[in-house]
Amino acid sequence: MTYTNLSLTLFFVLIPLVLSKSLKLGLERDTINATLRSIIQLLAVGYVLKFIFDAQSFVFMVLMISLMILTATLNARKKGKAIKGITWKIAITLIIIEAVTQGILLGFEIVPATAQYIIPISGMLIGNSMVLSILFLNRFTAEIESSRNQIELILSLGGTPKQAVHRQLINAIRASLIPTIESQKTIGLVQLPGMMSGQIIGGADPVQAVQFQLLIVFALLTTAALSSILVGFFSYPTLFSERMQLIKNSTS
Repeated sequence: MTYTNLSLTLFFVLIPLVLSKSLKLGLERDTINATLRSIIQLLAVGYVLKFIFDAQSFVFMVLMISLMILTATLNARKKGKAIKGITWKIAITLIIIEAVTQGILLGFEIVPATAQYIIPISGMLIGNSMVLSILFLNRFTAEIESSRNQIELILSLGGTPKQAVHRQLINAIRASLIPTIESQKTIGLVQLPGMMSGQIIGGADPVQAVQFQLLIVFALLTTAALSSILVGFFSYPTLFSERMQLIKNSTS
């Protein structure tokens, strides 16, 4: 694709701008901002990745993955600011997920140990983990707020913090996992995933593209489960004081 062809795709941005203006949605500035940021960020990343792939440097690869984890952590923590230490909890979760998934992929030699494979796969998995963490934190904080009286009752009757928030924790974990599971039920029928579509457009054998997509699909199940479970079990103890009392402003 040439830059001329790329510029023509801005018609896809013009349509929501016109609709927002016509319906007085007030989203014009946000749309333009999002468009400009996506152009700058993706082009910059493209040149950075080209440099890293050409250099074949382990250090550059680690730095790129670290940047992904840092950015994802800072974005996800916004939904759990009231939870003490949420930043490091999310960061540790992402590091564990990266270690587990890459350990399996590289340990079994499923993919080559090169930046060309490790960085794109890491980006997809870290990005998915970030979204799942946000979904979990949104649901978990809402569950805690709506069940505050019930939680305090269980504590007053001698229940432990884990027992008091067990139902809310499980509900939040289940709710954050549902979108991933449901989307995978219709994969290939309702949608052709991005990685598979990109390979096919690039001229790859469709069957080979499907095999790589299945790799990502299965890995996403692991990231989805680990994200919500780890963030959840890291977070709930900090909602309580040393006297096992629910902190008043722990989630509000």
